[in-house]
Amino acid sequence: METANREFLLELLHTASPSSNEMAIQKKWINYVKEFADEIKTDNAGNAIGVLNPEAPFKVLLAGHCDEIGLVINRIDEEGFLHFDKMGGINPKAAVGMKTTILGYNKTIIGVIGVNAQHHGGLKNDFGLEDLFIDCGYQSKEEAERDVQIGDLAVYKTEPEILRDRYVAGRGLDNRTGAFIVAEVLRRLKDKGCSVGVYAASTVNEETNMGGAYFAAAGIKPTMAIACDVTFATDYPGVNKQKHGDVRLEKGPVLAKGAPINIKINNLLEKAAKRLDMDVQYELTPRMTGTDADKMRLTGVGVPVSLVSLPLRYMHSPVETASLQDIDEEIELLVTMLSSLTGEESLNPLED
Repeated sequence: METANREFLLELLHTASPSSNEMAIQKKWINYVKEFADEIKTDNAGNAIGVLNPEAPFKVLLAGHCDEIGLVINRIDEEGFLHFDKMGGINPKAAVGMKTTILGYNKTIIGVIGVNAQHHGGLKNDFGLEDLFIDCGYQSKEEAERDVQIGDLAVYKTEPEILRDRYVAGRGLDNRTGAFIVAEVLRRLKDKGCSVGVYAASTVNEETNMGGAYFAAAGIKPTMAIACDVTFATDYPGVNKQKHGDVRLEKGPVLAKGAPINIKINNLLEKAAKRLDMDVQYELTPRMTGTDADKMRLTGVGVPVSLVSLPLRYMHSPVETASLQDIDEEIELLVTMLSSLTGEESLNPLED
């Protein structure tokens, strides 16, 4: 990965983007993509979309969601401690003892998620988010309310790290990596050239309701759509591969197989992988994918969809970990496939 591109990825990972508060990261994404996109589009959901060949009748929508899981303040007690619920799939056990950044209505505040000392009995085994709280140093409810109000969002205060110049680790790789990937696909296609319209969307709200993907696909009316998300890597201690499958870092992008997936799009991706002599991995999505693909598929008259995923360790934790090589390979796979399209392809599985 080139230095400038790595810096953009790290900039995205540094930027707080909890679901429903993605404005700051979207402005950075637009500022990067506008240098090579033919057109920039936004919508009332908050999606940011870079377009190549906007006049082309065959339109491909690439969706990588920019929102991350977070915390939402739901109560401020009389002593000034902040209580919270989840905004997306927060694991209470991963939250214990973490620093937080609260995106207050008045200013940004740092806090810590307190925990009952082991000497005082520690946490009960079946604790939940309702047993946790954020300590910002306030001494009263009145003092806290000068900066924070109900509904303000918070994220873990962590910095992305590069491990052995091989992996990137931090919070919210799910799925700021996807927003990065679709931007980079667009950038490389601008140089390489393609015959179809490409709409690279940094979508919002995937972690909570996938409404961003619905808005994007309903507005664009694509011929086909590909969700670029993450999936569970199982190549670390303690994972039952027999139950959860065998997905590894640095073994290639992951293609989904199942009822929602258009087999002809997958065939195009597999042909591109063969041309590149690139390994791909597979995951099963029998009924639903659990990604933006599910919403895009059901817009308009129906949209053929596929899902290309980045293997990710430690999903929905403050230290999600992915491979820089896998990110580059997913970009290369998508660029190769999209640049080969003529715009005459049929996605109907009953047609030869």
